[in-house]
Amino acid sequence: MEEEIDLRQYWDVLRKRWMIVVALPLIAALTSGLISLFVMKPIYQASTTLIVGEKALDSTKEARQMLYYDVLLANQQLAKTYATIAQSRTVEQNVIKYLNLPLTVEELDSLITILPVKTTEILEIQVTNTDPGLATAIANTMAEEFSKAVIEIKKVDSVSIVDTAVIPDAPIKPNKKLNVAIAFVIGLMASVGLVFLLEYLDNTVKTSSDVEKLLGIPVLGVIPNYQIGKQG
Repeated sequence: MEEEIDLRQYWDVLRKRWMIVVALPLIAALTSGLISLFVMKPIYQASTTLIVGEKALDSTKEARQMLYYDVLLANQQLAKTYATIAQSRTVEQNVIKYLNLPLTVEELDSLITILPVKTTEILEIQVTNTDPGLATAIANTMAEEFSKAVIEIKKVDSVSIVDTAVIPDAPIKPNKKLNVAIAFVIGLMASVGLVFLLEYLDNTVKTSSDVEKLLGIPVLGVIPNYQIGKQG
């Protein structure tokens, strides 16, 4: 019963300042939506995947390569080495030169992510940019320049491009719906906290129940407030 009374008191506090509880989350969600729509630039991501084949140096090694599982494990370990080569200064400088990009190596490097695909011998090159066409061009050029570099450095047979990058249709961020939802939830939490803070700071006596709480005695009667009209 006591818990029920406490819950009712909480509800009364929220109901008393319901405009804050409703308005603040809506304002936060609307602000987040406007920022996501008009302020934040959309970021696009283009990706290409490659697979690297090892070079057979002698017949003995060729025989061992028949054991597919062993070769697969070895290539998975090499994928980390290939990822480092793909994101090396030499490869990125060649990409900048080929595409005539107005970027430094550091700036280009910040746009690129190299991911060895788990449990496979495949590398994925991801490029993010505000221009979807440029992101696609960088990803495909990275794949070509990496192929040249790894064949020269590691003396592998070949680098096969599994999937070339295509121009993305939609940006990966900002996620407008997610941003609005997060802003609404944060606004709701902030509004509830604000309402209870205002209630805690409010020490005025407004109702008969406030008098009962303050004095600890029951209210026996209430004098109504009558409007006295002007007498002519």
